[in-house]
Amino acid sequence: MKKIVTLVAMALVMISCNQTKIAYVDVEEILKEYKGMKDAQKELDAKEGEFKKSLDQLAVGYQTGLKEYQEKGRRMSAKQRQETENTLMQQQQMLNQRQQLAQQELQKFGQEKMDEINEDIQDFVADYAKKNNYSYIFGTSEQTKAVMYGDSENDITDEVLEALNDEYKNDNREASKSEKDTLN
Repeated sequence: MKKIVTLVAMALVMISCNQTKIAYVDVEEILKEYKGMKDAQKELDAKEGEFKKSLDQLAVGYQTGLKEYQEKGRRMSAKQRQETENTLMQQQQMLNQRQQLAQQELQKFGQEKMDEINEDIQDFVADYAKKNNYSYIFGTSEQTKAVMYGDSENDITDEVLEALNDEYKNDNREASKSEKDTLN
């Protein structure tokens, strides 16, 4: 009987040593508070501002031509009116095409940035899991609800976010230093 109790006790100790370590992170919170995401949004906003400035300059030229046509159109010959209208239509079409192109470029740029960020986060979480002996780290959000219930002690969002932001800050410092060294 003592041998059986001893074997059961040893088996329980071995099983408890091999327990699977599981945690989860709130993906929305990470994306909202990740410094890399904030910087990417700043880049996207800057690019959008550049496109807007360029498009506004084109629009000013079109608006000036349209205003002139409205003021002088009655005094123009039919041929001049037709030529001016054709020119204005071409300018408007070009402006519309440039707007569409700018939107497509912004969408592509934004998608590329999101893909980069998602890959960075996934790689980081995988490394974090390995370093901290997690078998699984689930990602959840209000939309996906991949974790229907999780004890708050298994929520490692804050720890992961802090470590992720620290790594991002260090990577940026190294990149800045590398750029300065290259310039010198």
